[in-house]
Amino acid sequence: MPSVREALEQFLIELEARRVSPHTLLAYRRDVTRVLDLGAGRGRPLSAEQWTRDLLERALRDLHRTGHAASSAARALAAWRTFSRFCLRRGVLARDPARALPTPKRPRRLPRTLPERDLAQALDRIASSDAASIRDRALLEIAYSSGLRLSELVGLDHGDLDLQAGLVRVRGKGRRERIVPVGRAALETLRRYREGVSARAERDAPVFVNALGRRLSGRTVQRVVRRRLGQVAGGLGVTPHALRHSFASHLLDRGADLRAIQELLGHRSLSSTQIYTHVSRSRLRRAYEQAHPRA
Repeated sequence: MPSVREALEQFLIELEARRVSPHTLLAYRRDVTRVLDLGAGRGRPLSAEQWTRDLLERALRDLHRTGHAASSAARALAAWRTFSRFCLRRGVLARDPARALPTPKRPRRLPRTLPERDLAQALDRIASSDAASIRDRALLEIAYSSGLRLSELVGLDHGDLDLQAGLVRVRGKGRRERIVPVGRAALETLRRYREGVSARAERDAPVFVNALGRRLSGRTVQRVVRRRLGQVAGGLGVTPHALRHSFASHLLDRGADLRAIQELLGHRSLSSTQIYTHVSRSRLRRAYEQAHPRA
C-alpha cells in the first residue's frame, strides 16, 4: 500500500490527465504537501493512519496562525477534500477524514472597480511609439475590452484572435473555451501591435511577449498594470483582475443583461456574476444620497 505522500504523486498525475491547469496543479501540490510535512516532517512518508481529522484541523489552525486569509484556508481545504476522496477511491484510506471538516467562512468582498472615465484617460495616455508602450496598450485594452482573467490574457495565441470579425477565443477555467467580442479601441491597438512587433508570428505563438520573444509571465503583466494604471486606483493598488471587474461593472452600469455578462466572463454559475449587482446597487445608493433632497 503506498504512503499518503506517494499517493499525492498519483493524484497529481490523474489531475494532469484531466487537463487541469498547471497553476491548479501547483496549488494542489503545495496545499497537500503542507499537511504531509506537518504530520510527518519535511519529505518523510505519512501513513494512512496519520492522515486524520486532527491533522487536518492542525493544518487549518496553522494557516490561520500564519496569517493566511480565509479564502486561502478554504482553497486548501477544498484541495484536502479532493485528495482525500481520491485516496479513499484508490484504497489508500479506509475513510475520509476531510469530509466532516467545516468550511471556513469567507468574507464577501465587493470587487474593486476602476472609475470608467479615469480608466479611459489612463489607457489613452499610453501613446508612445516604443515597442513596450504599444504592447502594454494592446495588453490592457483587450484585458478590459473582453474581461479576461490573467491566465487567459497571458495564454492568448495569435490563432485565438480574429481581428476581422472582432472576436477572441479564450481558454478559461477548467479548459472551457468561449468566444468573446473585442471592442474597437482594443482592435486598433492590437492591429498596431501585431503589425509592428509580431506580423510573422505563427498561429500557436503567444500574442504578448517580452523583449526575447517569450510569452509574458503573469508577474510581468501585474507589473505592467501597476505601472500603467496605478494612479487610477488612487494609491489603493491595482491588479489585472481589477480590469475584469471593471469590465463587468461598467457593462452592468450601462444596462447589460446579467446572463450576457455571465457568458462573457465565462462564469459557470450565475451566482458568481451576481456580486456585480451589489457593486451597482452601492453606486445607486451613493448617487441617491448625494442627489435626492430628502435622502
